[in-house]
Amino acid sequence: MKKRIIYHGSMQIVTDPEIRIAKYHKDFYYGFYCTDIRKQAERWATRFGTTGYISRYEYIENPELKVLCFENMTEEWLDFIANCRIGIPHTFDIVEGPMANDTIFNYVQGFVDGKISRSAFWELAKFKRPTHQISFHTIAALKAIHFIGEERIDGEE
Repeated sequence: MKKRIIYHGSMQIVTDPEIRIAKYHKDFYYGFYCTDIRKQAERWATRFGTTGYISRYEYIENPELKVLCFENMTEEWLDFIANCRIGIPHTFDIVEGPMANDTIFNYVQGFVDGKISRSAFWELAKFKRPTHQISFHTIAALKAIHFIGEERIDGEE
């Protein structure tokens, strides 16, 4: 089985990840979100300008889980995120792919709201830096990650 290190950035250390139902829907719906890009986790950890933490996990792929992986921003990726953002659930244990960061999110929301066309979305999105997210949506999926450490990250207080 393939193993790799992934990161979660937040205002606290997360030794026991859980899936929380929030007031709004994220890119891949409700889940526990990580990334394999350490710098991105650092941005997540300090996004409110305060000290945060990067929690590190070993992720061991489990072939019994239902996984959806988007290698790039594609038409299917856009449609999947649009559906998740309006509250349409999916049946995947794990979803992985590019993240609709703050700027891309605004474009996705514009697309979902019918304010920009699909072609306008792609024109606006094509120059944004690469991002990555992997989200865990079930208890079985959370069992595929194991906490291995944390790091304090000082923000711009």
